[in-house]
Amino acid sequence: MDRYIVISSDCHAGLPGHMYRDYVDPALRDTFDIAYPLQAQRIKAAEKAFLIQEINDQWREGIEQQLTGAWDHEERTRMLDADGIAGEVIFVDGVTEMNTPPFGAGLSLPTKDIVPDLQWAGARAHNRWLAELCSRAPARHFGVAVMPLLWDVELAVKELRIAHASGLRGAMIPNLTAPFPHYHHRRYDPFWEACEQLGVVVCFHSGAAPNEEFFGPGWPDRADADYPGAMGIYVSEILWWTYRPLSFLIWGGVFERFPRLKVSFTETGCGWMLPPYLRLLDHNYHDVQFSAKLGDFRSHLSMSPSDYFRRNVAIGQSCMPRSDAEMRHEIGLPQLMWGSDYPHPEGSWPHTAPHLQKTFSGLPDADIAAILGENAIRFYGFDRDALAGVASRIGPRRVDFNTI
Repeated sequence: MDRYIVISSDCHAGLPGHMYRDYVDPALRDTFDIAYPLQAQRIKAAEKAFLIQEINDQWREGIEQQLTGAWDHEERTRMLDADGIAGEVIFVDGVTEMNTPPFGAGLSLPTKDIVPDLQWAGARAHNRWLAELCSRAPARHFGVAVMPLLWDVELAVKELRIAHASGLRGAMIPNLTAPFPHYHHRRYDPFWEACEQLGVVVCFHSGAAPNEEFFGPGWPDRADADYPGAMGIYVSEILWWTYRPLSFLIWGGVFERFPRLKVSFTETGCGWMLPPYLRLLDHNYHDVQFSAKLGDFRSHLSMSPSDYFRRNVAIGQSCMPRSDAEMRHEIGLPQLMWGSDYPHPEGSWPHTAPHLQKTFSGLPDADIAAILGENAIRFYGFDRDALAGVASRIGPRRVDFNTI
């Protein structure tokens, strides 16, 4: 085929907040009516705290209709086609379009000041709607369910099976686990087992960090001038918090006990962290003379950390810079999957075509094909034949990339 199959490993979708009411359990709709105005107020406060409201307002000018693709399927299809994207992995949305799910069931899945039953209700509402959206074109959409795993693992397994039966094939769980045990604890084994059995991909997405450490108590409702440089700390650490579960999954033997479990880390940088971090993990595994005094902490593992990474893990690299593309073999070419981050202003949309050419032109054709789509087809289980039919119509042309 003379065109690439492109899959965005990082797209977002969500209803305008008030529209989630129809998807909330009927018994909780009165509660929703009370809670939603407070949620909208906090989202607006977060926009101002992150200094994104003004930028977003400028960015939205002239593309307001296209942005409704965050929830309107027909508009979304036009967006995908115009971007040359045949398939997508769809995560819950955040603050930028005021369409995060209710009751704290958004990207960060916090545990502070949260009512567990309500957070689960918000997650169910989003998952019900997302399953409807994906059912409109199941070959093109890979839906990721929201899964507040920490509160009740048995309930999470039940909800996982419901979400999977509805057509959702991924499950996003929290990056931050406090005050609960982290993911090396065996309490989560029934969840890993169910994901492995069903073929559900466990997903971590950037966004969550210990923000009060950066911005001070009471954030985002009030700013504290005694915490200078907070945003610099946030942008410097946010991706580290996204990758942190990887250490617990590897050293905790999760990939050893569940060898077919698939885990993705999305909207994360790669070149600045992954190669040296994996070298550190392997050093601690192989060079035991440096840590012998600490006892045996590796005999429960049959492979090195980097081997588990290569077997079980993939990276959704949103808007990949050229520098990461040039480091693809050091990072791990089979693990890399490109993403557009639609509909967020930091993403490549609506200028995906020039972004792709700038990032990948001149690289080997097979490497470009792998990062743009083939790796995601293999890892997420997309129907390649179905997507090839779409890509033959809308995919970027190979000749435009000056491949070698």
